Amino acid sequence: MTTNEVSIPPERVRAAEAVAAVLAPGRRVALTTHVNADGDGVGSEVALWHLLTARGLRPTIANPTPIPDRFHFLLPAGADHSERAAREVEAADVVLVLDISDVSRLGDLARTITQSHEVACIDHHVSGGSLPRGPRLVAPEAAATAELVFDFASALQWPLCPEAARALYVGILTDTGGFRFANTTPRVLRVAGALLERGVDPESIYASVYASAPEGRVRLTAEVLGTLVVEPEHGLAWVTVPPDALQRHRATADDLDGIVEYPRSIAGVRLALLFRQLANGKVKVSFRSVGDVDVAELAHRFGGGGHRKAAGASLEGTLASAQEHVLAAAREYLNGR
Repeated sequence: MTTNEVSIPPERVRAAEAVAAVLAPGRRVALTTHVNADGDGVGSEVALWHLLTARGLRPTIANPTPIPDRFHFLLPAGADHSERAAREVEAADVVLVLDISDVSRLGDLARTITQSHEVACIDHHVSGGSLPRGPRLVAPEAAATAELVFDFASALQWPLCPEAARALYVGILTDTGGFRFANTTPRVLRVAGALLERGVDPESIYASVYASAPEGRVRLTAEVLGTLVVEPEHGLAWVTVPPDALQRHRATADDLDGIVEYPRSIAGVRLALLFRQLANGKVKVSFRSVGDVDVAELAHRFGGGGHRKAAGASLEGTLASAQEHVLAAAREYLNGR
């Protein structure tokens, strides 16, 4: 299979051309994504870094929070300048925001990006965007932003080097849960196949992303799962990150990735939640669902958003008050379905 065998919807071709119109050779481009970047955000950034560098642009990765260690194997030398992200964004001719279209998810970079001259976006979330005006390649039906970056390159006939293909494969792999989630479409499998044709080694990527966990991540998972509460009468389950657990296990927020899948895997559970107190005083809530439960709709009630089966929100107040309000809304929502 070649990239030519994966058809691209006409509206995505037009959107790709609009984004490419602001990416003239020689321009400085700041690539950024949401706080606590995931594999899709990082993979899309790295792939675009390679694509833009090859076209004579000057890209740099400038994220609001550090890139998780387990994705460092993707980073080209000198590509990541997240430690001085605000300065990179200010100096850029174009800011390209990936895997998010809402300024609230850009952390400390939100104000700087809002004041930028040109802001383009490639994203696959269903939530309405609040970025400054600019060209957009947005398709909520896409499995991952990495799928859209593949379309971007294909529509423009920009060659994908093996390193860019590997980064896009990581984005697709992680956002589909290893091709297990409902967003695993026939099309995204064709895209993954095209990336494998570019020399991607799936076993080495699995080892880097999923089989290189530090001991602290495993012990953190065990402690969080010890807080599990299940309400079978509602089809509801949740876990809570104990205070200082990250520090005690020398873990990061990235080490929490995937833990909420455990309560979601319980028979009869339709909605799973993970609660975590943030350093800024807010409470982060991760929502996951099974079947026809739309957690993006539920998260939107608390100022958040995401996908139908995976979403998040940040609430003001104490952990206890956040749990009280979110759990009450969750029970009411589930009882009405």
